[in-house]
This record gives sequence, structure tokens and C-alpha cells, in this order.
Amino acid sequence: MSGIILRNVHKSFGLTTVLNDVSLSIADGEFLTLLGPSGCGKSTLLRILAGLERQDAGSVAIGDRVVDGLRPKRRDVAMVFQSYALYPHMTVAANMALPLRMRRLNSWQRVPLIGRRLPGTSGVRSAIDMEVARTAEALGIAHLLDRKPGQLSGGQRQRVAVGRAMVRHPAVFLMDEPLSNLDAKLRVQMRTEIKELHRRLGVTFVYVTHDQAEAMTLSDRVAVMLDGKLLQIAPPREIYADPSDRQVAEFIGSPKINMLNAVVREYGEIDVAGSILSVAFEMPLGTELTIGIRPEAFQFAGHPGPGVLTGSVRMVEHMGSDMFVYLDVAGVEQRLIVRLSAERAPHIVTGQTLHVSVRSDHVLLFDRDGRRVRLQHGTGAASVTPIRDWA
Repeated sequence: MSGIILRNVHKSFGLTTVLNDVSLSIADGEFLTLLGPSGCGKSTLLRILAGLERQDAGSVAIGDRVVDGLRPKRRDVAMVFQSYALYPHMTVAANMALPLRMRRLNSWQRVPLIGRRLPGTSGVRSAIDMEVARTAEALGIAHLLDRKPGQLSGGQRQRVAVGRAMVRHPAVFLMDEPLSNLDAKLRVQMRTEIKELHRRLGVTFVYVTHDQAEAMTLSDRVAVMLDGKLLQIAPPREIYADPSDRQVAEFIGSPKINMLNAVVREYGEIDVAGSILSVAFEMPLGTELTIGIRPEAFQFAGHPGPGVLTGSVRMVEHMGSDMFVYLDVAGVEQRLIVRLSAERAPHIVTGQTLHVSVRSDHVLLFDRDGRRVRLQHGTGAASVTPIRDWA
């Protein structure tokens, strides 16, 4: 078993708190992504898992072992770094073989020339070469084994770094933004290859990124981090459609979610920029809320009416089958972003007046503290989801 359990992990650098009471459970064989902006603590958490950093408090267990006191090489994990960390003077084959040689050969057997003459060395080296060749074949880099990193493309170096981790057959793969140095087209290709690699190996993957597309396409679950805390842990679809608080809702989604101020006017109705939207909950009159509307939740409306927002078109981005329309709406501070079907929407030009509607079941409600407001089914009353670490 190679599941991971972190309990109440704290980490500070000087007076700066990097991780604040992080608890997390990762199932054996799961692909979990730590997602968040730069400086949120995700890479530090990964380094603590690898044993490259030591937490100030809390514990880390991999499988059935608490590994707090274990050195990195005894944790049975393999890490793929953002920079790939390949030795430039060594061939691809030598880079991939290095962890096996360090593990299987003693210090005398690793000595050049002399080591090769020692009993048993030849057999071990042959087994290592065979393992490297099999791994290189699986990754499609067998023809590159005699080259050095400086002769490879970014995608090829990334495969070599993954191969060096694979040859060890670790219980856990740790990946720290491994695709960030690749161009957009190659990142898409490598996402597919990493997902297939996880499916084929069936071991636990912990992946760090600030890229939403990587997190949403690769992961079984996504853990959203901000300021050293875990805000929500859930499958990608749930993170997007059912965020636990405003911070998660605003971080996930591209273009980002529209956030509008709203006020409860009477039972089942809220005022959004002068338009009345019907919602199925009861809250005190005058309660101030924030309403979140994803760009795709809007529909073209031919005329004003309940649940319809009216604005002036400031910019149109044509994306093929869809278009992003940017609207200036009276009473709304930020420009509204609307995603419409290019086939169903009329020809839209800058400066025209546009009416868009939104269904109440496609909106997210948050209180003034950013906590999610939810309907308690069967009661008609609203409940508030507290912000906490989800595990």
C-alpha cells in the first residue's frame, strides 16, 4: 500500500508561515494535484513528502510507515523536478541508470575501471542496463540513450526525467510543475502521456501545478491551496461546479467567474444590478450577498425581463464555436464576461446593447465573508458552508 497521510503539518521560514495545519489523505494509486498560485506552499508540501524539507510540526505517513525521521532515499518516492535536474555531462542512459547504480552497487563497485573488475559487478550492471532500456522503450526515448541532455528538446528531457524516476519502481511519484518549461502544444501532449503513465503504473501520484488545465485534466482529485492552507479537496468537476467558498470559485475557471453584489429583497428574490433573480431560499430582507456566475451560465435574451442583465458590448473574442463577450453593466463594478454559442447568438459588435439571462440554478451564492450559501433541501432555508480544510 502506498497511500499518504499528512496530519497537522506546519512549516515556517523565519517569521513567514508557509504551511498552516495541513491535513490530507491520499489513497493508494490516486492521482492528486496540489493546485494554487505561486507562494501558496504547494511545492514546500511536496518537498516535505519527499524528505527534502522537514516540517516544524505534524506527521507524514507513506503506506504503513511514519516517515518523519527517514532520509529521502528510504521513503520509496521518486521526484520529477521543474528543471528536470539532469546531469549535462552524462548520457541519457547514464542519467536514467544513476539511481539504480547508487542503490544496487556499493562504493567500490562504482569506482571507474576498478569497480567493473570486482566480482558480481558485471551482472548487476547488465540488469541495470536492461531496466533502463525497457523504460526508455516504454517512453519512446530508446533512440536517445547515447545523447546528452544538451542535445535534447524540452519534451525529450522531460521524458528522461520521468524515466529516471520510473526505473526505481517507487511507491509514490512526486512531480513539481514538470511541464512548466514546455511550450503550449507540447504541454497538452505531455499531459496525455503522464495520465497514461499513471494508468499503466497504478501507483500514487502527487502533482504540483499552478495551471488549472493540468489539474483538471490529470487528477482524480484536486487540492486547492492558498496562503498555506487547503481550501477544498474534491474531484475536478466538483471543484469547478460546487466550490466551497469564494476563493476557490474565483481561482478555478478561465475566464474567471463573474462576481456581482446582490441584496435579498423579499422571499425567493434577490436584486442583482437592478434585475430580480428568483432563488429558492429564505433569508432576512436586506441581506447582502455576492453572486457568482460562470461565463457559460448566461444565455442570449432578446429583451429585458426578470433574471435578465443588460449591458453595452465593449469587446468580443471569437473562439470558433464560442465567443466571449465583455459587457459594461450599470451597477456592476467589473466588466461582465459572457460565453455564448457563436451559432445561436446573433452577430454581436462592439457598442451594441445586449440582454443576457441566467438561470437561478446556475449561480453560486456567497455571504459577505466569502462562505458558500446553500439551500437546505426540504426547508426552504439557507445554510452557510464554513471555510475549513477539506480532507
